[in-house]
Amino acid sequence: MPKSRIRRKKDDTYAPPEKRQVTTKLDMGGRRWVAPLMLAMFVIGLAWIVVYYVTQADLPVEALGNWNIVVGFGFIALGFVVSTQWK
Repeated sequence: MPKSRIRRKKDDTYAPPEKRQVTTKLDMGGRRWVAPLMLAMFVIGLAWIVVYYVTQADLPVEALGNWNIVVGFGFIALGFVVSTQWK
């Protein structure tokens, strides 16, 4: 049976350059504040709308009238905006 050829390694092997670790001053420690703030905004918005409906438009702010619903959804929207900062 014939022998197979022995492959030789190339003399000039590619060595990737060393990676430099880039540090930034904006590191906020893993952004631990994002999840609690996001959930708080969701809960506040939901509670605002529920209180508005349960009290038949007397609370949280009677002078706003139906705009209380917009305020509640505004808090919920802020929760979604804060969620974009989550890593």
